[in-house]
Formats: sequence, structure tokens, C-alpha cells
Amino acid sequence: MNTVVKIEPKDIDSIPFQEASLDIWDKKYRLTAKDGTPIDKTMDDTYKRVARALADVEREEVRDHWYERFLWALRRGAIPAGRITSNAGALEHKPATSTINCTVSGTIHDSMDDILGKVHEAGLTLKAGCGIGYEHSTLRPRGAYVSGAGAYTSGPLSFMDIFDKMCFTVSSAGGRRGAQMGTFDVGHPDVMEFIRAKREGGRLRQFNLSLLITDEFMQAVRESRDWKLAFPLSRKEYEEEKPDLADPARFIWREWPVHENYVVNEQGLVACKVYKTLPARRMWDVIMTSTYDFAEPGFVLIDRANEMNNNWWCENIRATNPCGEQCLPPYGACLLGSINLTRFVHHPFLPSAEFDWTEYREVVKIFTRMLDNVVEINGLPLEKQREEIRRKRRHGMGFLGLGSAMALLGMKYGSPESLKFTEDVSREMAVAGWEEALELAREKGPAPIMTEEFTVTAEMLRKRPEMARDGWKAGDGIPGRLLHARYSRYMQRVAGVAPELVEQLAETGARFTHHTSIAPTGTISLSLANNASNGIEPSFAHHYFRNVIRPGRKTKEKIDVYSFELLAYRELVNPKAEPGGTGESDRLPDYFIASDHIMPKEHVDVQAAAQKWVDSSISKTANVPTDFPYEKFKDIYLYAHERGLKGCTTFRFNPEAFQGVLVKEQDLKNTVYKFTLDDGTVVEARGDEEIEYDGEMHTAANLFDALRDGYYGHF
Repeated sequence: MNTVVKIEPKDIDSIPFQEASLDIWDKKYRLTAKDGTPIDKTMDDTYKRVARALADVEREEVRDHWYERFLWALRRGAIPAGRITSNAGALEHKPATSTINCTVSGTIHDSMDDILGKVHEAGLTLKAGCGIGYEHSTLRPRGAYVSGAGAYTSGPLSFMDIFDKMCFTVSSAGGRRGAQMGTFDVGHPDVMEFIRAKREGGRLRQFNLSLLITDEFMQAVRESRDWKLAFPLSRKEYEEEKPDLADPARFIWREWPVHENYVVNEQGLVACKVYKTLPARRMWDVIMTSTYDFAEPGFVLIDRANEMNNNWWCENIRATNPCGEQCLPPYGACLLGSINLTRFVHHPFLPSAEFDWTEYREVVKIFTRMLDNVVEINGLPLEKQREEIRRKRRHGMGFLGLGSAMALLGMKYGSPESLKFTEDVSREMAVAGWEEALELAREKGPAPIMTEEFTVTAEMLRKRPEMARDGWKAGDGIPGRLLHARYSRYMQRVAGVAPELVEQLAETGARFTHHTSIAPTGTISLSLANNASNGIEPSFAHHYFRNVIRPGRKTKEKIDVYSFELLAYRELVNPKAEPGGTGESDRLPDYFIASDHIMPKEHVDVQAAAQKWVDSSISKTANVPTDFPYEKFKDIYLYAHERGLKGCTTFRFNPEAFQGVLVKEQDLKNTVYKFTLDDGTVVEARGDEEIEYDGEMHTAANLFDALRDGYYGHF
């Protein structure tokens, strides 16, 4: 007898989750009771918990409606950041945790009392599960005289060591690794010590480090000029010595985050005493050598960050969150969320593959409302942090899975069509988000800063000369909504594609000051997105290892992971496909490329395409091969500055310095580690070899890192 079998075509939703993804969800985001009993039975239960917590912020009569809409968006690719996913709706079980990923410390003033006070505040912030950034170049240089103590200061790096030890202790006690960013001004007299700090074994290992790079410095590098290392002259010093501030060999006027007790001119610039002058090119080479060998310091192009800041008139950005995607003011806080772009690709790997722009925009709008609601349940530990987030209501929505979505659409990452796709995705997110900012402001009211009145200053007119052309003069009163919508450089750019929307925002005020930010999304990509590529990145590799912290283990554990696009291709097209396959039966299409097959310039181009429409910043790492020529490497950072980026970070595998979180099998096999154990045994082994030590099995690479950096046994 003949029968007819209906074959259902498979799509993205049919891809089963890999073991590593479910494992990370279970360990990091699944809510459990004190005794370990799971409260979230499934991943969908996690979504329901988060949707309910955020819907309960709404008026009672509409809570059920928004619960259903929020749950729909979560199921369609909206992924709140880790602190929201882990802690929203978990108050009964984790009452002292926050839903906020990103914070920046209050400005660290140059006194022992304030330094130790900021250590205390940072400890409370880390304990709540938030990451934190600080600028330490506000502290006077090593060897400067401290009149109150009758001694000479040990300099800012010695105080960074205190923050480092505090973070290690707090994270060890709380079971979650603390995350810190340390930024440092490129014109500070101790900048060379900062650049070289991580070359000392075990030093500042709880920090990511980034230099605050100014346009003035970049110009000096390009023109091979001298560069002055300087620190502000105190008002007391000025009154005692009455020096000639017009002497360019001794003094220079610069932007500085602290005005109190310093000499400040009408333009808001601070008089800085020159300690040392050296060729800018020589300093550039020191920075580049460190970045090439140690992947740090990263670059924060601070003038660009401030120029493009939506709150340009009332904030002086000097620090970022630990991964650099949020440039924040003192006590600034920002919540994050990402949209999984792979969920909007229909007919993947086929000539008819397409991106669903209509559903994407709808998810963006609903997710915008969700993230705005997180402000009401922020759980931040410090009142100044809570005041800051309530006043400005900033959030950072971004995307993940860009590289994976490109593969599903048959695009090569870094190609012209991929750059257009990146810009389109970023622009549509921006416009849809600001449309929702207007609707929410009309429904719930704008952010409080929008209705505040500010006094026009000479500094404002210097930064925005068009204000004078519009008739504003020093001393006038002007509402925040006009300074935000009409005079921020970013909103002027949005006005180029949505002029009526921006004019309405100027009249009403937006619900929030900032909307977009692209985070690295490491564990939420791996878990909730089944290892879709991180944030704006291509896939690191299509099969690789991830080093993860396990409670009770003395070193990190190496686990196998596969890219989402490889899983999808195997499920939908060819189950035998293999990375590196060369035959007809196992070969992958040529658009299946990974991070180190992409030229650094292409990494920068993709970031620039997104940055145009992202109002905060982007966390991105340009992975370069171990044998990439140093002379070409140096050009990456100059090119990043030319393209208008706010930051730039590179990674080159260097096992003598570190191995990183993500590791390719070939890199481990090609690296031999030689070290001496506590019992005197000398071990020489390939990075992927298993070694039994202290009752546990470890890969040679992970054991080497743990013993060298001093974290062995502290997980």
C-alpha cells in the first residue's frame, strides 16, 4: 500500500542545545533553592521568571498583558544580561544581589581617606554581583610630596594593588569572579608603570587595563612630536609659588575630571605641571609592544567617547565598565541586554535566506520596555548609584550572534555586504529604540534629567558652537531634553534618518538618555543562545575549548564547545560537516570563517559600521594570529582612531603571558609548558595534556596559569 509522509522542513528552532550550553545555564542562570533544588525546571522557566519580575513593574491592570509580550520577546531572541537573567524574580532567594552588570566608581580623589572609601564602596558593589571600573590617574604620581604625611607618595599603581586584592577576596568569598576595569590617562607621569604593570607575575590579575587615549596624543604620534607627561597643579602650590602658567615648557592646560582644589580656566581646562617630556613615538612603541605581547592595555579613545556622549553637557567620562562597552560617569550604572540575531534568519544556508526585519523591530521595542523596567528593580548597593540610574535611566541594548547570523545568511564576516548588514542591524535597533523612548515618555514620563534646567556655560559653548549660533549665551537656562536631543552629536546623527522623531524627543524628552551598547555576551551566548557568536564578534572557532571556573575545582576546567552555525549546518544541511574538512562529504562553505581568519582591518570596519548607530560603546576584540607581523599590528590602533571608534582591543595568543578563556586545540598542542610544582617536580607537557596534581586532573595549560598567577585552589 502506498503511503504519503509529510516531511516538516527544519529551521533554526529545531537546533538542539549542546551539553556545554545547558551546563552553563544550569550553573550560572538557573534559579535554585538554598539546598540546591532547581526552581527553574527548564530554560523556559527562567524566561518566565524574568518576564514576571519585569511585568510586575507595570500598572496592575496591564501586568498580565506585558508578561505575555515580554515572554514572547524572550522566546524570540531577547536575552537580558547575566545579572538580570540570574537575579530578576529571585529576591526571595538572593536578596542582596543586583540586576545591573555595569558600574563605575565615584571619582577617586587624591587623599588616603577617599581612596579607602572607594575601596569600601567597590567591595559592596562587587559583592552585589556588579562589575566596576575606576580611573586611578586622578592620584598624584610616584614620588610626589604629601605635605600632610610629611612623606612621598608611592603612586597610583600601589593603590591599584589594594583594589586588586580586595576584588580577589570578595570574589573568592562570593563564588563569582569579580570584574574590574582600571583606566589611566596617557598623559600621567606614571603611565609607563601602568603600561608595564601586568608584566609582573600575578599583579593586577583582577583588572582589565585600558589607557585613556586623547586626540592630542594621537596627533603627537602621527606628527612625531614630543609628548608631555603632566599632573594638575594644586591651588595651594599655585598660591605659594605663583608660577607663570603661560610657560609651555612647565605647564599645559588639559581636560581633567576633578576641578576642586586645582587651577581651572574659564573654558573648564585644568593647569597641569609638566613632569617629563618624551617623544610620542617612543611611548607609542612601548604601548604597542605591551599590547602585542600581553593584550593590554586596551584603548579607550576618551575624547571620542566624550564628544559623542548623549549627556555631553553634564558628564565627563573617564572610566568604563570591565569590558569597555559602557562609558560611564562617576557612580554611573547601566543595565544590559542583547538580541540574538540568529533567531530572525529564515531559510538559513539557502539562496533564499533572509532576515526578518519586521519581527526584529518588534522585539527591539518590547525589549526596550523590559530593560527600562529593570531600573525599578536595580538592587544597586550604593545610594549614589541608585540616584544616578533613576535620574538618567540609561540602558545598553545590543546584539549577539552577528557572526553566526552572517554565516546563516551566506555572508563572509568583514565583506562589504556584511558591513552593510551590520550597519542596518544597528541603525534599525537605534531608531526602533528611540521610537519606544518617545512612547514610554508619553506614557510614564521622561527621565528626570530631561526636565531639569541647566545653565549655559562657556565650556558648553566651546564644545557646541552651534548653540551660540542658535542664540544661546552663557547664563541662559536650558532644559536637559534640548541639550540631549538637539545638541548631542549622536542624536544629531539619528535626526539625519528620523528628523521628526528627534524633534518630538526635543519637545517631550526621552524616557532614557542612552539606549544601545554591544557587550561581549560570553556566557549568555554560550548558554541561552546555544553558542551563537559573542556580541559583534565572528565565531572564535567552530570547535574549540572554553576554560570555565567550577566550584570546588582548583584550576579551570576545559570543556568542548561548537559554534551555533556548525550545529545548525549539521542539523539542516550536512551532519558530517567538519571544520577543516576538505572532501565533498565533510567540507563547510567558504563563508564559515573564524576570528583569526579575519584581517584586523576587517574587525575594525565591522566595529565602525555598528559604532555609527551605537550611542554608548562596543566591546570587541580583534584576534590576530600569533605570527602576525608587529609593524602591521601597530597600524590597527591608528586605523581604529581614524574610523571613529571609542575603543580598541586586540588578542594575540601568547602562552608565556596567558592563554585566555577561549582556546583552540591546535594552539594548545603547539605549546609546551615547563614549570616547577610545589613538591619540586619539573613538568614539561603540551598544553592539551592532562596532568594529575593534588588529587585532580588538569590540563597542563590551566595548571600552569593557576600556579603562576596565584589563583590555584581559590575557586
